[in-house]
Amino acid sequence: MIQSRRTFLGTAAATALLSACGTMSNRVVRTFEHIEVFDPAALDLIDANAPLESLTTGYGWGEGPVWDRQRDCLYFTDVPGNIAWRWSEADGATKLLDPSGVARDAATGFREPGANGLAISKDGSLLICNHGKRAIEKMSLETGHRTILARTYNNKAFNSPNDIVEADDGSLYFTDPPYGLEGLDASPLKEQNFNGVYHLQPDGRVTRLIETMTFPNGIALSPDGSTLYVSQSDPDAPILMRMSPDGSNAAVLFDASPYMSDTAPGLPDGMAVTKTGHIFTTGPGGVFVLSPEGKPLARIKTGKATANCCFGGRDGQTLYMTAHDTLMRIRTKSVGLPWS
Repeated sequence: MIQSRRTFLGTAAATALLSACGTMSNRVVRTFEHIEVFDPAALDLIDANAPLESLTTGYGWGEGPVWDRQRDCLYFTDVPGNIAWRWSEADGATKLLDPSGVARDAATGFREPGANGLAISKDGSLLICNHGKRAIEKMSLETGHRTILARTYNNKAFNSPNDIVEADDGSLYFTDPPYGLEGLDASPLKEQNFNGVYHLQPDGRVTRLIETMTFPNGIALSPDGSTLYVSQSDPDAPILMRMSPDGSNAAVLFDASPYMSDTAPGLPDGMAVTKTGHIFTTGPGGVFVLSPEGKPLARIKTGKATANCCFGGRDGQTLYMTAHDTLMRIRTKSVGLPWS
């Protein structure tokens, strides 16, 4: 049986996994305190001497970071803790939602009942992947009112929606692995036959795009919206896929298996895209900087299994990372896609 991501993250990585793609090389050109450079082109995207800051710690599994440009703050989740947090330079970490998912007395059968991935919608509301409610929600940041946008496909409950991205037309793409359920794929609560990638159209219709991935997790779009990226948090196939927004033309963009080791915990998970189309994706040992073609240029070494990342700050050049129990940040030369 495939291990859960967090069980795997605490153990030694398998050594004989998928072969690397033709564009890949894990040869380190130069090592800095927090950065490994695989290609000199990375130095145009990151400041190799930038300090890695720990902002707040003590969480069970930090996830879903997203920057609110209107309020100049960050939101992130502690999925097993069932709390969503707000962080700002002025106030530090304060509770935003408690519980973030389903009420604790209604969490029977869930290993992670809280919210997971978050996103800021184009209308300014907060999009929430709610494990406990097995739903996609939208919440007004003015009133706190939460509305369920989707909770079923073919009249069957989702597993536990994990990560989400909004397209220019207002449609939503999200992943649905079983991480929220006790027993994962063996959970008696599991109704879907697949761990899918879904498209929620503005009119409310839901389409399943992909049903061949074992543990689809992080999700993002290219700057022009023509390419959908989906990570797979499977220790036997730790990859980042690219595909057309309708799910066609799916192919492996990046294979993280050559980078897995006892000293590099983590699997492909959440990601952030720059306005130049470069991808900052979590993986073994921290966050990888990839070219738009999937070539690994550098790795930001967090020292922890890292779940997700996003760009933030007033100029969009600060990368915020949820690394296991800690919220971290590092300055970059890259500008996040929302600031383009």
